[in-house]
Amino acid sequence: MAKTKTTYICNECGGSSLKWAGKCPHCGAWNSLQESVESEPGGHRYAPLAGAASAVLNLAQVEAREQPRQPSGIAEFDRVLGGGLVSGGVVLIGGDPGIGKSTLLLQALVSLSHAVNVLYVSGEESAEQVALRARRLDLDTSGVSLLAEIRLEAIVAALTEHRPGVAVIDSIQTLYSGELSAAPGSVSQVRECAAQLTRLAKQTGIAIVMIGHVTKDGSLAGPRVLEHIVDTVLYFEGDTHSAFRLVRAFKNRYGAVNELGVFAMTDKGLRGVNNPSALFLSQHEQGVSGSCVMATQEGTRPLLVEIQALVDGANAPNPRRLSLGLEGTRLAMLLAVLHRHAGVVTFDQDVFVNAVGGVKITEPAADLAVLLAIMSSLRNRPLPRGLVVFGEVGLAGEIRPAPRGQERLREAAKLGFSTALIPKANAPRQAIEGLEIWAVDRVDAAIARVQ
Repeated sequence: MAKTKTTYICNECGGSSLKWAGKCPHCGAWNSLQESVESEPGGHRYAPLAGAASAVLNLAQVEAREQPRQPSGIAEFDRVLGGGLVSGGVVLIGGDPGIGKSTLLLQALVSLSHAVNVLYVSGEESAEQVALRARRLDLDTSGVSLLAEIRLEAIVAALTEHRPGVAVIDSIQTLYSGELSAAPGSVSQVRECAAQLTRLAKQTGIAIVMIGHVTKDGSLAGPRVLEHIVDTVLYFEGDTHSAFRLVRAFKNRYGAVNELGVFAMTDKGLRGVNNPSALFLSQHEQGVSGSCVMATQEGTRPLLVEIQALVDGANAPNPRRLSLGLEGTRLAMLLAVLHRHAGVVTFDQDVFVNAVGGVKITEPAADLAVLLAIMSSLRNRPLPRGLVVFGEVGLAGEIRPAPRGQERLREAAKLGFSTALIPKANAPRQAIEGLEIWAVDRVDAAIARVQ
């Protein structure tokens, strides 16, 4: 009979300790140790999967082959994956409950079933519940195999026997291994199940997509080592009360990171949005103050997003600075630059900044658009119609260039914008049809240009 022992596993680094402590002795994270009961089998549980020992090779003599990709049939999903699923690749997708993770993957499996064998492993829903969802979405599931199971050993046996091209695990937190006595969803069980499934994928060439739960702060539940094990990490974002969903890639060994896929939730499931810029632009019949359109870049995709600002007199000694969808720490810095280099005082004003549509912008190229929206609201004067803006603002008041400026300008021209206020270093060498370029290098010059 296998012996059991109690250990404490760190959620952040996966390190184990024999006793509980407030601070992890491995990575220094606070309050991250969780109790776990593990068994000690006679032989190592990875022995059947380890295979023969690898030989030392010369890296220059290793033949590098491009990994073939299997398109999922959903263009926005393939964009985030880098072109499609890779044989032997492991994808982890997380998101809030009810956001559409299971719906998207069921749709992808139905599309993939026309080209390869697929298997849907459901640990959260019964076979009848999955069938009801497929019927509600009006999907032809005749080519989709289904396994309602949470025991890891049974799932591994099914994958080994049927050898599907693509398998979906819904979800990794519901699985448990008989080798461990801990409850499903515990740190040790999640780490064990993910490691065994990943090793099986590499040995058999099965592309595995795992759904992961998220914590209340939006990060993936379980040990942080889970993200290091897999090849690709995707996050499903969006408000469950809104019809639009965003899928972002935060890690991808087979493609670019920070890619963005945009979906719309309909009664027949998720549908890709071909022109996502239209989602983030408000249609004002007349010019309104405090509104500025910026051209941002999400991976290889340029997007036009409306930045709104509201500047109002403060009724308290400490004015409020609130930023939604943008970096809040940069707002105070930009207001200081506005005061020092443009002579505009806001120390007695509440300043609120928002990115329309719930999109999150992390790049500094939004600085200039934020400043112009604040100026427009402060003076209660709309910016020129058809104006699009991008550029990073430095502490010295200079406007720095943004990457992929040509692509941003072409996207703005395609959507009918007539004027672009951009950094001087991003000025195109050739004119873009229908787009007038205003190139500036200082904050005061940019403000004077739009007055």
